[in-house]
Amino acid sequence: MNRHIKKAAVLGSGIMGSGIACHLANIGVDVLLLDMVPRELNDAEKAKGLTLEDKVVRNRMVNDYLTASLKSKPSPIYKKEFASRITTGNFDDDFEKIAECDWVIEVVVERLDIKKIIFEKVDKYRKQGTLVSSNTSGIPIHMMLEGRSDDFQKHFCGTHFFNPPRYLRLLEIIPTPKTDPSIVDFFMSYGARFLGKKTVLCKDTPAFIANRVGVYSIMSLFHTVEEMGLTIEEVDKLTGPVLGRPKSATFRTCDVVGLDTLVHVANGLKDNCPNDEEKDQFELPGYVAKMVENNMLGSKTGKGFYKKEVVDGNKEILSLDLKTLEYRGKQKADFPIMAATKAVDDLNERTKMLFFAKDKAGEFYRKTFAGLFAYVSNRIPEISDEIYKVDDALKAGFGWELGPFETWNLIGVEKGLEVMKEHGKTPAEWVTKMVASGVKEFYQIENGVKKFYDQNAGEFKVIPGTEDLIFLDNLRDSNTVWKNQDCHIIDLGDGILNLEFHTKMNTIGGGVLQGIQKGIDLAETEYKGLVISNTGQNFSAGANVGMIFMMAAEQEYDELNFAIKQFQDTMMRIRHSSCPVIVAPHNMALGGGCEMSMHADKVIAHAELYMGLVEFGVGLIPGGGGTKEFAKRLSDDLKEGDVRVNRFREKFLTIGQAQVSTSAYEAFDLGYLRKGIDEVVVDRDYQLTRAKEACLALYNAGYTQPVKEKNITVLGQEALGLVYVGADSMEHGHYISEHDAYISEQLGFVLAGGDLSELTQVDEQYLLDLERKAFLDLCTKRKTLERIQSIVTKGKILRN
Repeated sequence: MNRHIKKAAVLGSGIMGSGIACHLANIGVDVLLLDMVPRELNDAEKAKGLTLEDKVVRNRMVNDYLTASLKSKPSPIYKKEFASRITTGNFDDDFEKIAECDWVIEVVVERLDIKKIIFEKVDKYRKQGTLVSSNTSGIPIHMMLEGRSDDFQKHFCGTHFFNPPRYLRLLEIIPTPKTDPSIVDFFMSYGARFLGKKTVLCKDTPAFIANRVGVYSIMSLFHTVEEMGLTIEEVDKLTGPVLGRPKSATFRTCDVVGLDTLVHVANGLKDNCPNDEEKDQFELPGYVAKMVENNMLGSKTGKGFYKKEVVDGNKEILSLDLKTLEYRGKQKADFPIMAATKAVDDLNERTKMLFFAKDKAGEFYRKTFAGLFAYVSNRIPEISDEIYKVDDALKAGFGWELGPFETWNLIGVEKGLEVMKEHGKTPAEWVTKMVASGVKEFYQIENGVKKFYDQNAGEFKVIPGTEDLIFLDNLRDSNTVWKNQDCHIIDLGDGILNLEFHTKMNTIGGGVLQGIQKGIDLAETEYKGLVISNTGQNFSAGANVGMIFMMAAEQEYDELNFAIKQFQDTMMRIRHSSCPVIVAPHNMALGGGCEMSMHADKVIAHAELYMGLVEFGVGLIPGGGGTKEFAKRLSDDLKEGDVRVNRFREKFLTIGQAQVSTSAYEAFDLGYLRKGIDEVVVDRDYQLTRAKEACLALYNAGYTQPVKEKNITVLGQEALGLVYVGADSMEHGHYISEHDAYISEQLGFVLAGGDLSELTQVDEQYLLDLERKAFLDLCTKRKTLERIQSIVTKGKILRN
């Protein structure tokens, strides 16, 4: 049976409910969002003479929650207009409207009695076959079925989103014994392909998978901190990005989530998991208990492990001394191993170095990982029959780049067992049996496909759902056809290559440009097409500005001119090669990363795309074809009757204000992506597979090498007047600096095609030459160098 979710009802409009409603609206679903009717008027309503019968009052709760959600940052919605897909209402007046919905999601308060009342009404009004699910994070799913109809029970399961629903990828699917298997299969597929989630099938056990392991990890760490006498700065240094974890690390995350929330889950696990061998770890250490007692719960109470305070007129973040529970200035956290790993970009290599370090940091890692490895091994098969589900859940729900079993695999299974023994931790029997049988790893890659060890069958199996997906990590070792220090060119099969670059922040320098040229050479002569994608946290932070700074500071202008021309020529090679070139950006695609995308035959963008030409912030204009491309797109977009200078102003301000999209959908509005050509995929795991399909489709359709554009209409003096007058008035109004005005004039000069007396048609090379000349000129200015130096040395934008 083919199912389509055209309309969904979300019952409960708090932070999670509104977030889920927004994410459903993101993907094109019409949403009915309902909540309670207020029991009394607020002061504003009384002042207006309203009554409890007025609709604006009856829907006040749902509308206030949704409005607050839409105003929150980061935004829960891809585009503001998508919010129009959400209709609000209340439980008393609008419940019968759920009969029009294909899926009803309950997101009310975590009380079983209230959930049962809601589900009784759902059962009354839903149409037969409607999917029903609960977003509970802790109440057993099967307990919600009591008294429900057979059809309800058959179509019911848990769908546990993580907050915020748009950004955290995990969606745990928890069936009951009564759930029809086809419903489970549908949610697993729909969650991945349509909602863009890492869907993980869970057993109906306390806290499911991610929170069971994640909260154990945090609670265990709380005890370790006390035992080892570590500061919160030291722990956050050790458990943040250096380990492939989020910047918020441990204690900042606790402040954001709320210590009370964490303690609530920990207490629930302590009470509901009597046979958990580590249940003592869920007991609160003294300092945590005192913090809860003193209402030091984190961001929600203004103080937690960290506290913001104004000192001498300046905002300062203070840290908690865990021994005295007094706040103090932040202390520098420093370990010898940190200096050694600073230059190591490869997370796998860095993790091994950290684990085996001889200093206190290494001792911390071995102690915490010994506990974590033992804990996850003992949760199989209690919370999951398969190890990959544990890794998927922790990576998608807690933002870990490496899951527990993946980390253990990296360290070495036998080495992990040794460290466990040293720290008095006991692994599950199945692991020792596995090793005794001669199997020394949890995962292996075979013919480009990742397999996991199934402890029940005693053999390796393909991870379900990945059979038809392409992952560079699975192909890099076996299918690399060329590489240099910055890139790999990998054969994806069927005649399609992938150019992957892996520099720091995936910046673009000479090595990456060489890789692109080589990839196109190979695709034109021996293959069919090229995809440019990578597995980094961000697609690209742009050109290597450190290299630009060095050449400009040393006044090596001939070399700088050559480097800029090389960048431009490579972008134009992407545009004018005789083979299709697809670019598949994700997360940040700034500056040169944006320019690369703008020159592709087609972009297959991930929905979470923060794309923009941001060079203005460092005192430059886009110099890799980005300014030229905006001039070209302005020419392409001009229609009869358009006020030309208005269309020019839009393009000029997009670059001049360094506007960055907050999603791929917004990138279309800003002109970085092209409507009718470029595509958006919500499922990150599917992005490369789709990019390969698109590349092959272009080739099979008889791809023809694009001709160089010779008829680009530029506005000349008609637009330049607007630029010069605008820059002058903004400078005199003290809205921009003198240098900002100068950059604006340089940008306007290129975008207008120069000082031409009338509308003129020019070619791409003419605009590229203007662009390069302006870029070089700006590189000679001291204030531009100061801006570049600030971004390179401090990571901060300087306005001078």
